Amino acid sequence: MKLAIGSDHVGWELKQEISDYIQSLGHETVDFGAYSSERTDYPKYGKKVAEEVASGQFDGGVLICGTGVGISISANKVKGIRAVVCSEPYTAKLSKQHNNTNIVAFGSRVVGVDLAKMIVKEWLEASYEGGRHAKRVDMIDEIASKE
Repeated sequence: MKLAIGSDHVGWELKQEISDYIQSLGHETVDFGAYSSERTDYPKYGKKVAEEVASGQFDGGVLICGTGVGISISANKVKGIRAVVCSEPYTAKLSKQHNNTNIVAFGSRVVGVDLAKMIVKEWLEASYEGGRHAKRVDMIDEIASKE
């Protein structure tokens, strides 16, 4: 998989470790910032990664800020994005299987490195099941298309 990855300054350090981990699993990552711990604003990174994923250039995305909430909200404003914020692996897995999420987000102030790796691994290994879930995902996409 080719993944877009981004963070604000709070998530920058964890982003480096997660990017390396994703690559160790055989996937490609492209970093869209932030590139240091210098204070910055999470919405621009959420938006940038989401736009890259929505364009079809990437198979998915990973976003990190302090809690994962703000950056995922920003990503979800981009049409075609279904970003989920996770604090544990089970939700990450089911979000892909049931909701066809294309971005996973988490907080560097909420999860440690090992838990972040488990979240990413479950999300990457999960596949969208379609079937009974497809109707609901279509309903979600319809909400976005009306705005």
